[in-house]
Amino acid sequence: MSGLKQGDYVVHIDHGVGVFAGLVKTTKGEKVQEAVKILYKDDDALYVSIHGLHRIARFKSKDGEPPRLNKLGTGAWNRIKQQTKDKVKDIARDLIKLYSERTGAAGFAFSADSYLQQQLEASFIFEDTPDQLLATQHVKQDMERPYPMDRLICGDVGFGKTEVAIRAAFKAVIDGKQVAVLVPTTILALQHFHTFSERLVDFPVKTAFLSRVKTPKQTKEILEQVSSGLIDIIIGTHRLLTKDVAFKDLGLLIVDEEQKFGVSAKERLKLLKTNVDTLTLTATPIPRTLQFSLMGARDLSIIHTPPANRLPIHTELQLFDKEIIQKAIDRELDRGGQLFFVHNRIKDIEQVADMLQEIRPGIRIAIGHGQLPPRIMEKVLLDFISGDYDLLLSTTIIENGIDIPNANTIIINRAHLFGLSDLHQMRGRVGRSNRKAYCYLLVPENIPLTEDAKRRLEAMEMFTELGSGFNIAMQDLDIRGAGNLLGSEQSGFIAQMGFETYHRILEEAMAELQLERTSLAEAGAEAAPGAAVGFPAPVAWDCVIDTDLEIMIPDEYMSNTTEKIRLYKQLDSMRDEQQLEQFLAALEDRFGPIPDPLHQLAYVVKLRQQAVKLGFERIVLKNGIMLAYFISDQESPYYKTDIFVHILKTITKHPKKIQVKEQKNKLSLKISGVKSVEAAYNLLKLFAKP
Repeated sequence: MSGLKQGDYVVHIDHGVGVFAGLVKTTKGEKVQEAVKILYKDDDALYVSIHGLHRIARFKSKDGEPPRLNKLGTGAWNRIKQQTKDKVKDIARDLIKLYSERTGAAGFAFSADSYLQQQLEASFIFEDTPDQLLATQHVKQDMERPYPMDRLICGDVGFGKTEVAIRAAFKAVIDGKQVAVLVPTTILALQHFHTFSERLVDFPVKTAFLSRVKTPKQTKEILEQVSSGLIDIIIGTHRLLTKDVAFKDLGLLIVDEEQKFGVSAKERLKLLKTNVDTLTLTATPIPRTLQFSLMGARDLSIIHTPPANRLPIHTELQLFDKEIIQKAIDRELDRGGQLFFVHNRIKDIEQVADMLQEIRPGIRIAIGHGQLPPRIMEKVLLDFISGDYDLLLSTTIIENGIDIPNANTIIINRAHLFGLSDLHQMRGRVGRSNRKAYCYLLVPENIPLTEDAKRRLEAMEMFTELGSGFNIAMQDLDIRGAGNLLGSEQSGFIAQMGFETYHRILEEAMAELQLERTSLAEAGAEAAPGAAVGFPAPVAWDCVIDTDLEIMIPDEYMSNTTEKIRLYKQLDSMRDEQQLEQFLAALEDRFGPIPDPLHQLAYVVKLRQQAVKLGFERIVLKNGIMLAYFISDQESPYYKTDIFVHILKTITKHPKKIQVKEQKNKLSLKISGVKSVEAAYNLLKLFAKP
């Protein structure tokens, strides 16, 4: 919502897609308020109070296509919402069923940590980050359970996911089980082979890798050793999924970057995973939206914390300039380091090598790309790792898996042609030690950049902090649109309602489903598998607040409309009182003492949060009278909760002040003498359980 301009498309959760028409003043009685104006089909207008901005989202959809405007007062939007919810619930039920089957399946319960396990973990030369330690604990706990593990570890590039995988693999091997490590590329297989081998060199573990690099004779020998149990850990590309690969006793499957495998490989994976513990690693940050799809199907660990002594990567966007390239090369070579130079066109990659030799005579250049025979590519890579070359000139083949701590400068040529996540992944190839790392994004001088390309490159310059992959992912989503999150049947819904609103409806659907399951579980029904999995049952989803009080940022306090909208949105998204107090303190520091209308607006946020916790869906505060409407669904499990019972007990203590009303099967409270939002908030606090 920040940075909205008149004419931008927005979506209101209750009314659908419209056009943002600015901030306008409205009057209620003698009080002046501010509202956001949204235009709908046939020039119908909707005025949304500035404390209801959380119900509005910027429209983001696939390929940036302009949306179809909705018509106010028709049921079309609600039908789209309901269809989406129904589809989401169907998918979620399948996932819950899958979870139920998995937890009911016979698996292997691994032993508790042995002395050797403790020795391996103690031999790690770096200090574990808190997230890394927690992920390791989660994985080992899962492995010790009697049903198959299915855990996803998500973390930014270079944040230590591989070390977690090595510890899990070792735990499996100690108990006499074999481990398969599946990766998308030959280079990554080779890198993992070296990493696993180095970490386990002092332990009785035999590791091998299988890929196109191996000769038929070598492959046959490896397969025989796998089937006889002589190889403990086998690392490979999708070649591991072919039918001639037979394990003596597979206990753990580790999958790196599962999203990069094709459909047939994923189908084969499903068969492998049935009774085997599975650990999936991904550096692709997962938007919050996808958490619902993980619900009940797999457990999730996120590694947010960067390793100690790791420095942010200095990132510069530059026009192509030989002098800049020369300086970058000189600085890296002068400190004994190595460089990557990415040029994604094989046909003229040799010419680029000649140019680099002219810029820096005597530089040792290795060339790598996907059309080289696998054995040649492997040798190039190993020689570069060994320090035989100063610079690796390559295509995007280095995007995944190259981990060379001595290489701390990357120059990406024609950077405007790459996607944002590709740029982020390539930048992650450097800065993997305690040295300052540099990334140069070069663009041609005479080619105008598209708006999307500009935004991608600006995002790379902006998000340089460690762990910024999640910001990168959301920015990428903003630029490219949501694409297809849950299969082709869902992309139509995204196109109709935009990504953020789709995300919101997913969460609502999951909340409703959880309530259904809670209700079934309480009734003792069998149709509530996995009732303990996923989101807790919510009390109310949101609370709409309607008031005639003057609540806004007065013009004399802040007159800039764009800044006002940004502050309104920021205020509306506050999650707790501490955040709210910090926000108000920052405003006071910038603009002076907080005026009463803004003070009351802050209390609207507190009031809404308190109302949601208590189960109120709507609060009307007018003429000194407060009406608080309970959840409208009379069949809701809410009416059997301790929260509702406690509210009823509180009402009996104040019979003159609080009246209970029922109209059209809707239950509400009427409370008189409420003259401010602050007073309304303090009243609701009475209903909260101590």
